[in-house]
Amino acid sequence: MRTGSAAARSRAIAAATEALRRGEVVGVPTDTVYGLAVDAADADAMQQLFELKERPADRSIAVLVADPAGAESLVRLTAQARRLAEHFWPGPLTIVAPSRPDAPAHLGTGTTIGVRLPDDGIMQAIAAPGPLAVTSANLHGGPTPSNAQGVAELFPALRLVIDGGPRPGASSTVVDMTGPTPVVLREGPVRLDEILAVVQG
Repeated sequence: MRTGSAAARSRAIAAATEALRRGEVVGVPTDTVYGLAVDAADADAMQQLFELKERPADRSIAVLVADPAGAESLVRLTAQARRLAEHFWPGPLTIVAPSRPDAPAHLGTGTTIGVRLPDDGIMQAIAAPGPLAVTSANLHGGPTPSNAQGVAELFPALRLVIDGGPRPGASSTVVDMTGPTPVVLREGPVRLDEILAVVQG
C-alpha cells in the first residue's frame, strides 16, 4: 500500500493499525530499514512473527514507540538513558533498559527490553495506539530488502506491506543502559563516542 499523497498516507496508517489490532504481521517502513511489526502486547502475534522470520525464540525484538512516554511505560530509564533519549530520539538509537514488572512477559529476553522512538511520521502514527514489536524485514541472518516490493516478495504470506519508498539505511545502534556505562550491542548510525559524549556531558 503506497503512501505518496496525504490521503494515501492516512489510508495506509489506518489499514496498518487495523491489521495490527487483528493480530497480523505488517510490513512497515521504519526510518532505518523495512521492518515486520506486530502489536507488542499480542503474544500470539509475536510468535507468528518469529515463525515468519525463522528467528530463534531466544532472540529479543526491539519495541518502537510513538513518544517517550510509550517507552517509559515498558522500561525504567536511568538519568543517563533519559539523556540519550532526549538527545537522539526520534532517531536510530535503540536503548536497552530494565523492563517494568507489568511489561508484557513475551517482550525482551527476561529482565530487559530494547525501546526506540523512530524518526518517521508514519511509524509514529502506526505506533500511537500502542507500542509495536518490530524487527528487520528479513529471514534470520539474511539481507533486508530496501523496498516494499522486496519485502512482499520475501514474505508472500503478509497481507499488508506499507510502501514508504526506498529504505537503504542501516539498522539502529543498540546500546545497553542497564549498567553504569553504556555498552554498544550493535553498531549503527549512532557511534559510541557520540553516546559517551551525551552521557558524560
